[in-house]
Amino acid sequence: MRAALFFLCLGAVSLVSPAAEKPNFIVIFCDNLGYGDIEPFGSTIHRTPYLNRMAKEGRKFSHFYVTAGVCTPSRSSLITGCYSQRVSMHKNDRDYHVLRPVSPYGLNPKEITIAEVLKENGYATGMIGKWHLGDQPDFLPTKQGFDWWLGVPYSDDMTQRIWNQDGSHWPPLPLVENETVLEAPVDRDGLTKRYTERAIEYIEENKDNPFFLYIPQAMPGSTSTPYASPQFKGKSKNGPWGDSIEELDWSTGQILDKLVELGIDKNTLVIWTSDNGAPHKSPDDPSRGSNSPLFGRGYTTGEGAFRVPTIAWWPGKIPAGTECTEMCSTMDLLPTFAHLAGGKPPEKPKRDGHDIRPLLFGEDGARTPYEAFYYYYLDQLQAVRSGPWKLFLPLENAHRHPHYKPGTKKTEALLFNVETDIGSEKNVAAENPEIVERLTKLADRMRADLGDRDDPGPGIRKIGHVENPVPLVKIE
Repeated sequence: MRAALFFLCLGAVSLVSPAAEKPNFIVIFCDNLGYGDIEPFGSTIHRTPYLNRMAKEGRKFSHFYVTAGVCTPSRSSLITGCYSQRVSMHKNDRDYHVLRPVSPYGLNPKEITIAEVLKENGYATGMIGKWHLGDQPDFLPTKQGFDWWLGVPYSDDMTQRIWNQDGSHWPPLPLVENETVLEAPVDRDGLTKRYTERAIEYIEENKDNPFFLYIPQAMPGSTSTPYASPQFKGKSKNGPWGDSIEELDWSTGQILDKLVELGIDKNTLVIWTSDNGAPHKSPDDPSRGSNSPLFGRGYTTGEGAFRVPTIAWWPGKIPAGTECTEMCSTMDLLPTFAHLAGGKPPEKPKRDGHDIRPLLFGEDGARTPYEAFYYYYLDQLQAVRSGPWKLFLPLENAHRHPHYKPGTKKTEALLFNVETDIGSEKNVAAENPEIVERLTKLADRMRADLGDRDDPGPGIRKIGHVENPVPLVKIE
């Protein structure tokens, strides 16, 4: 019954004005949710009726990629339309993967964000949820194109604790509105519910004008014990992780129900996806998510880290019940939204994403705009995909290689057809030397732009930096 309400009104006459030209955009960005964690992508343990209906009424993207297996660099790509290496958000805080509390680093305010592009085209721009691109005043969402923000500045497990031997510590996890801390620590039990209620309010407040609403959910999250709301705790077949997945499904349904109720569903594009794959303990243990049938866990360059479950929904515009098997990525949202809004993405500085409207609308003959897609681990280029082929490059001292045991000093080239061999099980490098050679040349081309390891390329731009960072704390 939970899924029923959402689609009761799909056949109703839309109340949106015929004069409306600019579509609304909503991006729901889950945290650490794996490819196999929802029913439309094969889960048999998590109940996701709203997402089932969303896929039935929309379009699945089964080769949709993020640019990193971990949150900060991945999120920077959605926001900027660039590989995280280009905007220097791939390596933070002494070579750590993600930004931590009270870091002096963040997304450079000079970067042009998806919110800024849409704002210039007449959009209200709101954000509800996890930012994780810098917690200093210069780096907060309100300085990066968002009119309004409610959420947490970094991961939900970055709670109050002593971090370094010198006694420096992280503050209590804050809930922030714009630049003001409302609560510290925030009650993580119920964050999804609170975010959902505020998202519905935001949609109601902006229903008469074009809006962009970015909802990077905090769940299922970075902790081993996700924090579902009380009404979902203990209700799934997969413990706390499953409880959170099922609440996220409910949350999506509430948002889409509201669009239908307000009569703006036929003028609203909703994208539902995840920031990276699940950090599961093993493929046989779903207690921290599932990337099945893909190979590898989150935080690596395996397919299970970079390829994420994605659904696009726009009644009357996106062909219902269809699937796109062409390669595309979160970097494509900025240029695609810009064109749909009646504008265009900025020509400079360089961007890596593409306009994927033909794929979104299922046009005949539409193909991926990517000649190549690149998999970096921090600053090490580990793999490249072109067409159906993914090549893991031969490496010296590979960082956390998904196909080799920890400590392996030298790795050999691995070639997989990730369309026919979805689990990356059969290395066919020896049988296809010409493909290995072609993809190696593509890798060299990227190295000449964004570099590799200790040899940064000329295409890298500066990360944001402030002196003397201060914690986000509640002012009594």
